[in-house]
Amino acid sequence: MYSCSSHKRANKNNFSKEQVSLIMNGDSLKPMPVFKITKKSDSLLLRSKSKSVTANPDDIVLKNFVQRLYSTVRDSMSMGVGIAAPQVGILKKIIWVQRFDKEDLPFEVYLNPKIIKYSKKKQQCREGCLSIPNRSDTLNTRSYEILIAYDQMDTTHKTEKIKGFTAVIFQHEIDHLNGILYLDYLE
Repeated sequence: MYSCSSHKRANKNNFSKEQVSLIMNGDSLKPMPVFKITKKSDSLLLRSKSKSVTANPDDIVLKNFVQRLYSTVRDSMSMGVGIAAPQVGILKKIIWVQRFDKEDLPFEVYLNPKIIKYSKKKQQCREGCLSIPNRSDTLNTRSYEILIAYDQMDTTHKTEKIKGFTAVIFQHEIDHLNGILYLDYLE
């Protein structure tokens, strides 16, 4: 267990007291509850914009949260291909994405991801969401290729082109950071 002063020192104002309490309420392997649009208080939070996070490999709260978010997306109850921090009640710009465009299909974490360019070419894809239970829909509004900028846990900043289904996942998860759900794109 960590003392409050060690949280504060390592935290660098990334998280509020309430967020620290929620994050540190379980070890890094314990999944967090996924917020659902079927509950009014959850729905209001899911429609809120997230704030940037400061990458810091020494921030114990950030490290625990990143691992708990991963445990949540990989939990047998969820089994998603991506997750955004707001989906577990933390309004911070952090996402996990399964990279179907890389060998072994790894999950990777992204801090402060931002799409800086969308291709005009669109793709049709079926989407579902951990926060929208028992539903999936076909969208044709997602760009086939995107250019993203993001930070990594080690504080490096990168840009990268992403295409195909992985680009859909990024667009979906980054939308969550802006309070947007895929349902907003349906006619």
